[in-house]
Amino acid sequence: MQLDEIDQALLAALRENARESTADLARRVGRSRTTVQGRLERLERRGVIQGYALRLAEDFEAGAVRAHVLIKVAPRESRAVEAAARALPQVRELHSVSGEYDMIAIASATNVAELDAAIDRIGLMPGVERTNSAIILATKFRR
Repeated sequence: MQLDEIDQALLAALRENARESTADLARRVGRSRTTVQGRLERLERRGVIQGYALRLAEDFEAGAVRAHVLIKVAPRESRAVEAAARALPQVRELHSVSGEYDMIAIASATNVAELDAAIDRIGLMPGVERTNSAIILATKFRR
């Protein structure tokens, strides 16, 4: 689906604040509230916007310990690894990637011990050949 400049501007505004009112969005993109509402409905109907999510304040998550976990998957085991990772609450995101590793999990826990245990569980999942993890020290910015 091709998106014009107005659609792109709406999506950028929603990335910053998905709860912004339609009237405020309309002011930001220079269109009427009715036009913006129609565009949002069209973007939702076509699956461009699949939902609106909660993003917690950095201060609230300040105590959390997070890591990127690179995962090497055995041939034809991607679905099994995905299902096992989905069942692990500490895995917040899972991406398939190109390169030496096949997937990257973003894991989050309340303390180092919990994160360490989660990384160990990822490494023990059927179909995982090896992992490599990096603790996130600081987030410089997030969009």
